[in-house]
Amino acid sequence: MIIWIASYPKSGNTYIRSFLSAYYFSHDGTFNFDLLKNIKQFPNTEFFDTNINDLDEASNNWVYAQKKIKDQNKVKFLKTHSCLGAYKGKPFTTIDYSLGGIYIVRDPRNVISSVMNHFSLSVDEAYEFMTDIHRGTKSKIENDYSTYSYLSTWANHYKSWANSKNFRKIVIKYEDLETDKYETFRDIIVFTNTLLNNSDGVDKIKLERAIETTNFNVLKNKEKNEGFEEALYSEDSGEKKIFFNKGFNNRWKKILRDDIRKKLEDIFKNEMEDIGYK
Repeated sequence: MIIWIASYPKSGNTYIRSFLSAYYFSHDGTFNFDLLKNIKQFPNTEFFDTNINDLDEASNNWVYAQKKIKDQNKVKFLKTHSCLGAYKGKPFTTIDYSLGGIYIVRDPRNVISSVMNHFSLSVDEAYEFMTDIHRGTKSKIENDYSTYSYLSTWANHYKSWANSKNFRKIVIKYEDLETDKYETFRDIIVFTNTLLNNSDGVDKIKLERAIETTNFNVLKNKEKNEGFEEALYSEDSGEKKIFFNKGFNNRWKKILRDDIRKKLEDIFKNEMEDIGYK
């Protein structure tokens, strides 16, 4: 069965994934990049038996690949950016294969600048990216849909996970990882232990060590000194872009163009009010 770590792109998924890998896959909670191999991204090539040449093939194989995971009779953490929906009636996942989900949501006014950096987009292109109901992401390799993630809009993505009642989930605000760090990470562990039927309780020393060694500035320095294989390459220079870029220093009030801010607040008004983004 699968425990999903899900989010819209650039919303803190890798941060949560780093923390969970340190807590559950290390002896003492000390993080290193190799631990991320315990929480892989889905979908991805390794989960499929054949080449995935188009979106129809991808959607036909999502649940089949998850069935193979369930057949291993183990609980597996998986990261995903996929919307919790369906393509031509083919669901991304079902209750048969999903034990639960940790969903991370981030203020779209901060997401947009991270999307700009990550995907090499202008602010107007990033706005179109976040408001496109048909938006998805895939490998840059032609006819390779093994990594295809159907996103839809930022709002649809959030609602698909937050409103689903198909399996247990916890919704985490990215901003709480800054303002209520210990309590938020503790809540994630309590929720995950419940899914795992783990009655040991929270290991506070390990929790604190996992928080300390996955601090955003620590991750940023590790990327600088060691590199980070999941970072994308710049189309202009051909060099890897910084993955752990601004983090909590990404403040929309200082950097976001006012007309784009207003458009985001208008189009995502209901969802932002629901989450508590003013």
